[in-house]
Amino acid sequence: MSIELAPLPLPPSANPAHFADFGREVKGINPGELTPEQFKEIEQLLYKHSVLLFRNAKVSPEQQYALTKAFDPASDSYGHGNNKTGNQKKSILHPDLKTIPRVPQVQLIGNGMVYNHEGLAEAKLKHPHHRSFHKTAIPEEDDLKFTRFYRWHIDAALYDLAPPKVTTLYGIEVPSGEPQTLRYDDGTGEELPVPLGTTAFISTRTTFNTLPDNLKSLAVRTKVRYAPHPYVWMAPARSNSLGLGIETEGKELALSELPEWEESKIKTFPILWKNPVTGELHFQVHPSAVWQLFIEPIPEGKPRPADARYPDGAHITDLKTVRDICYELQRPSISPEFVYPHDWSPNDMVLFHNRGVLHSVVGAFAEDQVRAFHQCNLAASDDPVGPDAEDITKWA
Repeated sequence: MSIELAPLPLPPSANPAHFADFGREVKGINPGELTPEQFKEIEQLLYKHSVLLFRNAKVSPEQQYALTKAFDPASDSYGHGNNKTGNQKKSILHPDLKTIPRVPQVQLIGNGMVYNHEGLAEAKLKHPHHRSFHKTAIPEEDDLKFTRFYRWHIDAALYDLAPPKVTTLYGIEVPSGEPQTLRYDDGTGEELPVPLGTTAFISTRTTFNTLPDNLKSLAVRTKVRYAPHPYVWMAPARSNSLGLGIETEGKELALSELPEWEESKIKTFPILWKNPVTGELHFQVHPSAVWQLFIEPIPEGKPRPADARYPDGAHITDLKTVRDICYELQRPSISPEFVYPHDWSPNDMVLFHNRGVLHSVVGAFAEDQVRAFHQCNLAASDDPVGPDAEDITKWA
């Protein structure tokens, strides 16, 4: 029996042309109890559609871990390393994560006080708020009416460990409340109506596919190097109003101030990651953690148009230039027409291809609004694969 699928419900702000293959609801099966045959089909569907939604799921932490691990059987530790964030108190991730004691690969995230939860007597959860990360903030009197993207990101340590292939996110307790208006506050006037506490997703396949040819050429020739211990490195700095990169003010920690690090564990990845099922290219860059860029020259014999960027290649170490390039490439694809803001219901289970989307926490909760989610992603057994020779011939 084939699995029944339905398109995800798009908000009026979304342009359906950008979502033809993006996102599907899977009906009639519980993701915690998949047969091997069903899992094989789900695996193919996830890499094709990037986000899968299961409504009314009943999934234990053990089942969630097993499902996540099935996408990469050789993986084991949480995507940032088991208890790694707990050992790095300066990390910007530290306040947001509580580990399920008997399944340390599964994290409890959310808002408010949660009691007697999966071995935790009590946990005080704090939904990330843009005020703690952005350089500017929405005025306090508007705080529960308006919101921002907190931080566009990939779930990944970006140091030592390989980026997880899949993240599973299970909404256990979901507070109800009025929708909020997401403000871009970047001078464009763009706004996006969003459900309370939405998780926003974009397809990074679309990010690449909608670039003009000269920027496609730049992307296919470029690798990004991330700072060592990037979430500690960036902690004193502040983001722009879109959560799409850090304002360059020289506030990052000096390398000598970081926890002990090794050159061999620094991560350098292609900007474009190849989908293992479709073969398509996804623009996968964590904009807040970028440090350096390595740009290959346009291959010999290929034309060099007047608008070509860095046709002779470059190694860019100026942090503002690195950030400006990534911003130029990524900013168009977070406009409202490209964003899927998921409207959570209790017991929604969302699986997303962590190497094929960017996502962001969104929303502002009152202290008494309780939200409890289980999140699981596992540091992968291998690094992403970048463009092959055929891709470079086609796009460079």
